[in-house]
Amino acid sequence: MTRVGIPSAPETRTAAWWALPRRVDKRVVVLAWASFVVEVVLIGTGGLVRLTASGLGCPTWPECTAGSLTTTPEMGVHGIIEFGNRLLTFVLVVVAIAMFLAVVRMRRARPELFWLAFAQGVSIPVQAVIGGMSVLTNLNPYVVGLHFVVSSVLVAVATTLVYRSLNGPRTNALLVPTWYRTIVRVTAVVVGLTVVMGILTTGSGPHAGADAAVDGGRLHRTGFAPVVMEHLHSYPAYATFALTLVLVVAAVRLRLSSRWALALLVVEFLQIAVGLTQARTGLPVGLVGTHMVLAGLLVGAMTATVLSTRKSAGPDELRLPA
Repeated sequence: MTRVGIPSAPETRTAAWWALPRRVDKRVVVLAWASFVVEVVLIGTGGLVRLTASGLGCPTWPECTAGSLTTTPEMGVHGIIEFGNRLLTFVLVVVAIAMFLAVVRMRRARPELFWLAFAQGVSIPVQAVIGGMSVLTNLNPYVVGLHFVVSSVLVAVATTLVYRSLNGPRTNALLVPTWYRTIVRVTAVVVGLTVVMGILTTGSGPHAGADAAVDGGRLHRTGFAPVVMEHLHSYPAYATFALTLVLVVAAVRLRLSSRWALALLVVEFLQIAVGLTQARTGLPVGLVGTHMVLAGLLVGAMTATVLSTRKSAGPDELRLPA
């Protein structure tokens, strides 16, 4: 009971609160997909910054240039590209806030969605700080690489948001034999190694991320031999492809769902094709950028493959209490 004159908690809530989803509906699914798309696009635009030597197009942080939050004519096209990438972060902020609000009312019934959305939101300032560190350290390749690692993790988070929104919370029931799930886990580890080696390979190559004239003639690289790094990067990539072939064949033989394993195989095939072509054609900007975007899709497909090994509770039809 509540005392006279003091409204109960539900009565104090605004109309906006009552308009928030009480269950997973189309709004939640659309926002989950938007989260995934924006994360992958950010990988692409971040790659564009590096590949067009625009990494120091905005030479300061958090301002673009001393005394200006935005790019100036003096910054030229490099400033426009770098500032455009920074602006896209604000799109992610809007999507992340909307995603969080879409699941906050169901935080008790669907805690996994709540915490995934929370993690996505918290990551934004973390990424901003890492981005600032990369500028302030004149694009140190390891700091830039950390930026890509966090982006890859966020693609996995967004993929999980989409999967759980569509399929419901996970259960403890396995949909595949234990040995099959073990191979999936090993493949996931090798995918992670492939991505990390790819980051180190890019940091060793010609795309240092800044114009030599802008950076005082200093182009920061890891110091590793690019040719050696290309080979070291290819080994886990081929191992991933071989393991995924095993997963697809085994799924067909055992009559398991092979949708996500097939999607993973297609992405890997494209990755290998693009990787071999770019290595033999002098690392053209377009192909390297495509390779980076495909790396994001690779992480997404691998995440979905892992998630698909357990049974989900099904689409959310539960009407939650206010």
